[in-house]
Amino acid sequence: MKIKYIVYAILIIGFTALVGYRISKNKSAAGEPGGGGAPTAGTKGGAGGGAMRVDGVVVKPQAFNNNLAVTGSIEANEQVQIRGQVSGIVQSITFQEGSTIKKGQVLVKIDDAELRAQLAQAQTGQNLASENAERARLLLAKEAISREEYDIATADFRTAKAQTQLIRAQLAKTTITAPFSGRIGLRNISVGAYLSPETVVANLVSTDPVKITFSVPEKYSNQVKPNTQISFSVAGTNEKFTANVYAIEPGIEATSRTLQLRARAANPTGLLRPGSFASVELPLSVLNDALLVPTQAVVPIQNGKKLFVAENGKAKEKLIETSTRTEKDILVTSGIQPGDTVLTTGVLTLKEGSPVKVKIPAS
Repeated sequence: MKIKYIVYAILIIGFTALVGYRISKNKSAAGEPGGGGAPTAGTKGGAGGGAMRVDGVVVKPQAFNNNLAVTGSIEANEQVQIRGQVSGIVQSITFQEGSTIKKGQVLVKIDDAELRAQLAQAQTGQNLASENAERARLLLAKEAISREEYDIATADFRTAKAQTQLIRAQLAKTTITAPFSGRIGLRNISVGAYLSPETVVANLVSTDPVKITFSVPEKYSNQVKPNTQISFSVAGTNEKFTANVYAIEPGIEATSRTLQLRARAANPTGLLRPGSFASVELPLSVLNDALLVPTQAVVPIQNGKKLFVAENGKAKEKLIETSTRTEKDILVTSGIQPGDTVLTTGVLTLKEGSPVKVKIPAS
């Protein structure tokens, strides 16, 4: 039993000595007093003076094409659903689905036999009323009838004439024509079908030119002007297209705080289809002394955005205002000055007054 206790005691003493040795080595490696080790860079008393190693860039004014990237949609120059204005049986369809249509071209003819019969009846009544009105005029001149009887005869004639004109108008509506030139889509009716004003015959679309509708944030509303040339791209092709802004909404949309614009682009090949998504680049201005910083240097905060600059070996926080963002940089409109060293790494862990050692990458 004594030997057993002696072994336990030796093990405990050995373990305690090992722990003490490791603690002593850790203190020495950390450069604490009494540790005996040399202080390392980045700690108090070391070569870095406790400074955090970060990368940075020196801000220099440069020329910058201030282009605003937004999204938009392609719309037809003109688009309408072809419908009939009167009800009736479809007598003939004179267009091919998907074909090009000219303005005024006959598309659909509705059976008009009943209206023609009504027109013949109305014309007969009009002729009779015209004769009665003429007879009354002659009798009035001879004072054979009263003025009231003449007025009644004249009113009857005008009523009959209006009825004839009404039937003629309805008769004209039995022929459906194209209101403008364009390409017609798929038809929804057949010959012999009953057509009512609620029935859509087909869609007629004019796609040369096309319209591009897009919106810009409110803060850019004073920088957009009519006749500005924009560039845009669509999915499915690497081709860049151009368009000219021809209309701007007079007011800001209250819910989204954006200003809507519309541009027009030529589309002779029909490559641009209405309803397509468009990536738009709108040139705002050319800045000769723009201050650009890498996007990773900017930190969003509750009241805006901030970044850190190096001053006298310490990080200094600066609130900034920004504008256009490119793929790598962001345009800073206020908050920094030319020559400032903007920190680009470690910005999420830096605090005001933190000591930093900045490395400026070679450009």
